[in-house]
Amino acid sequence: PLGLPLAAVPRFSAPLDVEAPGVGCGDYIRVGVAVETPHGLLVPVIRDVDRKGVLRLAEELQEISQRARERKLSPEEMQGATFSLSNLGGIGGTGFTPIVNWPEVAILGVSRSQMKPLWDPGKEAFVPRLVMPFSLTYDHRLIDGADAARFCRHLAGILEDPLGLALA
Repeated sequence: PLGLPLAAVPRFSAPLDVEAPGVGCGDYIRVGVAVETPHGLLVPVIRDVDRKGVLRLAEELQEISQRARERKLSPEEMQGATFSLSNLGGIGGTGFTPIVNWPEVAILGVSRSQMKPLWDPGKEAFVPRLVMPFSLTYDHRLIDGADAARFCRHLAGILEDPLGLALA
């Protein structure tokens, strides 16, 4: 699912090279996933995110996270990300500003979901909705606010349709 907005706005998965002219977008998407371990934060990389379904990604995330906690990752498994993902929701975080890991140009921080009343103009009433706050940090040398807004809107659209997410 994260591969879809990354593919829709390719600048988000382009490494930053201040020496090279132009923007080089790779033909692959590799997501670094922050994992809390007893030995500190580790960021293993899931490769070819855009070519895997939700179930395969969940399986791979669980496996690589467990290996990170057991300190069984190879150096190669912690290198080469084009984008990173951090999640504080599991420990109750409600908002934060994740830091971009160079040479990546962006990171998404996910916070704890909560039921909140949101205005529904069609019903002219507040209705309960599950809301998942997220924070996008990006490097303005490559990403501008319009790109960031498109990325966030694309991601929100995917997350608002759980059935479509399951089929992705």
